[in-house]
Amino acid sequence: MIERGFCRLKHGRSLATRCDKLAVIYRAAVALNTVIAGLSHLGDTP
Repeated sequence: MIERGFCRLKHGRSLATRCDKLAVIYRAAVALNTVIAGLSHLGDTP
């Protein structure tokens, strides 16, 4: 479980460092990562 958490953090590294110049792109990346995290959570449930 802990290893999965670190893996998810690595995928969101661009959000943590905020390499995007425009706020709109940053917000879109946050929304996209939220959707991906939600879908992967739904995929784990039986």
